[in-house]
This record gives sequence, C-alpha cells and structure tokens, in this order.
Amino acid sequence: MNHLQLDPATEDEAPEAAGIAEIANLVATGEMADAVVALDRLSPDSQAEAVASLTPELAANLMEHVVEASAVEIIDHLPTSVAALILDEVTSDHRADLIAELSEANAAEIIDQMTPEEAADARTLMQYASDTAGGLMITEYVSFQADQTVRDVIEDLAENADEYRHYDIQYSFVCDGERLVGVLPLRDLLLSKRATPLRDIMVANPISVLDTMSLDDVEDLLESHAFLGVPVIDAQGDLLGVVQRAAVEYARSEQQRSDYLKSQGIVGGEEVRSLPLLDRSKRRLSWLSVNILLNIMAASVIAFFQDTLESVIALAVFLPIISDMSGCSGNQAVAVSMRELSLGLVKPNEALRVWFKEISVGILNGFTLGLLIATAAMLWKGDAMLGFVVGFALCMNTMIAVSFGGVVPLILKRAGVDPAIASGPLLTTITDMCGFFLVLGLASLLLV
Repeated sequence: MNHLQLDPATEDEAPEAAGIAEIANLVATGEMADAVVALDRLSPDSQAEAVASLTPELAANLMEHVVEASAVEIIDHLPTSVAALILDEVTSDHRADLIAELSEANAAEIIDQMTPEEAADARTLMQYASDTAGGLMITEYVSFQADQTVRDVIEDLAENADEYRHYDIQYSFVCDGERLVGVLPLRDLLLSKRATPLRDIMVANPISVLDTMSLDDVEDLLESHAFLGVPVIDAQGDLLGVVQRAAVEYARSEQQRSDYLKSQGIVGGEEVRSLPLLDRSKRRLSWLSVNILLNIMAASVIAFFQDTLESVIALAVFLPIISDMSGCSGNQAVAVSMRELSLGLVKPNEALRVWFKEISVGILNGFTLGLLIATAAMLWKGDAMLGFVVGFALCMNTMIAVSFGGVVPLILKRAGVDPAIASGPLLTTITDMCGFFLVLGLASLLLV
C-alpha cells in the first residue's frame, strides 16, 4: 500500500519532522495512546503531514483514537483527496460524526471523492441526530437471506474473510429481502447440516430498535439484556445497521463530558489545547462575556446599599460567605435536576413537583446554615442583631437558591435552551443579587 504524502519538511523544521517520524513508528507498533500524545505536540500543518504519511488504514486507526475536535482540525488541514482516502477506512459511525463537524463545503468535497458505497453510508448516517440509534449505528455488518443454506454462509465467510476481518462482528443477521427476520447463532451454524436453510436455525423475530430511538431508550434496552449489540431497523422493518453496547456507553460518557464542559463555561464543543488559539478564546469568551454582565448586575445591588455597607463594615465579611454558600446549595439542586433530566426521571413540565421537593430540603438546610453563620457572627462581634441579619439572609437565600436551581433547568429544557450552558450563570446571578439584597436590606432596616 502506498503511503500518502504531503510536501516534505524543510531543514529548519527538523523537530517537527522528528515528531512525524516518531508518530509513524508508534502507530506501526500499535502504541496508539503514545502516538496521540506525540501528535498533539505538533503544529496543525505537521499533524496533517504526520497523518498523511501513513497508509490510509493506519491513518484511519490513528484518527479513531484522536479526540474528535482535533481529528476534525486535522482533516481540515489535509488535501481533500487524502482526507477522502482516510475517511473511507474509518468506521461508519465515526466517519459520519467527523464529516458532520466539517464545514459544509469541505464535507461535500470530501464525500464526492470517497468511494460511492462509503459516501452513501456517510450521507445516510449524517441525517440522524448523534443521540439516536441511527446516529450511533455502524453499517458494517454481515447478513444473509432466509432461503440461503448453511453451505452458502460458510462459503461466503471464506470468500470474504479479508473484508469481514475488519468488521467488528458480534452477530450475523438473516433477512427476507431487506427486512430483518432473524439472528444467526454461530453454534447452530457450525453444527447444522450444510443443506439446512437459515430460516430453520435462525432466532426468529429478534429484538431490534428503530433508527429514531433515543440514546436513553437504547441504553435502557441494553441494560435489561446482555447483548453486545442490537440491530437497527427503519419503520418498514428493513435492517439498517447495528448499535454496539460500547458505542452507547461511549456516547453517554461523551454527553456527560459535554454537559460538564458547558457547565464550566466551555461552549461550542470540546476543547483541547492543540486547537487554534482564536477558536479556544472565542469558545470561552462566549460564556465569560455574558457572565461578566450578569456579575455587574449583582454588584449593582452592593452599590445601591453602599452607605449601609460603610456603616456596618462587618457585613463585608459575610457577603461572600452568603453568596458562596447559597450558590453551592443551588448548584446541588441544578446537578440533581440535570441528572434526572438525562435519566428521564423528570419531565420539563414537572417544575411544581420539583420545586416542592427542593423547597423542603431548602428549609431544613437553610435553617441549619443560617443558625451556624448567625452563631459565628454573634461570637465574633457580640451583636445578636448582626447574627440575626446574616443568619436570616443565608436561610432565605438558600431556599431561593435550591428553588431556582431545581426548577430552572426544567424551564430552560422546555424552552429549548441547553440547561447545561445557562443554568450556572443564571443561578450565580440570582443568588448573588438576592443574597446581597437580603443582607444589606435587612441591615438598613435593623442595624443602621
């Protein structure tokens, strides 16, 4: 197999050239984890050169181990013809995910230069959402017709051994035309007479999933059955592909990782430090720029009560405590709501039930936390009224925070807004504004 080549490195690029050579050696010996680390240390152009220096099969294997965001960046730096050869060798589900992240123009050019069969698969899979059975399935599977015999299957497996060797095959399927009618057990295949029709030894009416089934439902099905994979069919019952247990587990972990990044203000997809500087900055600023405006709103409450704060300077010590503790309580409520939404245990229209559950916890925790901080204030300053102000403020703000934190993710979900992105900044702003207002408002009434 000929290697794919870009322009060779010049002498002043010796370190990069050494890195490219190291990656080739690591991939050749199967040390993919080390190869990915070495690839991450190169510039974008050198990353593309390193990938292109491999055979399409080895390059595809490497790309399947690379973080998706980095893989897309590498493909963007490859010549279209080289990218097409590599993507021809990538598994169908991963290929569709990568192409979907490319610009529309680049994706179209690459697909046009792929082999017709792989291009057709890519176009089909790209039509599905990534969190559906259709988006998770692979189209590399082995199937036979119900009227074929055991001899036909054995001969086909022998003739196509080189092709099937690259498939991650766990099952063989039996179809009537395109319609799925059975699963073929390997044991029965090997122990049956060669003239036996497949319909006589297949497991009829196998469990399958519709191509539109959600990730949650597919996960539930696999949890209740010890399957390594499950066939995917369309509304007519035609076999389309296979969803593997490993793919479902990976998709769930990716979803959780994405939600975590969004909650921390990394918006626009996964970020790794090998991505372009401007892209990384833009992804972070899209959240930070909004958050600074929300913080200014919260700080305006302090400005409004500036005279009170100057008169009772001890309040400055308790303001961040009340704000932080309330925020922690609210974040706990957000986390529970996000988890229940992902598990399907709560629906976006159940805000009232969620609020009742959260306010019950908020009353207990708010009273306990308020009593603790009130005691601390009285011991420090010997002022019972100061203790009452900060204790009552923390108690009330805790109840507000858990109410808001529990309900807002549901409201955002119902409105079509990603709760992982918006819940955190909104919660911080509300708890800060309410906490500052409660402390300084009460102090204005009772202490000044």
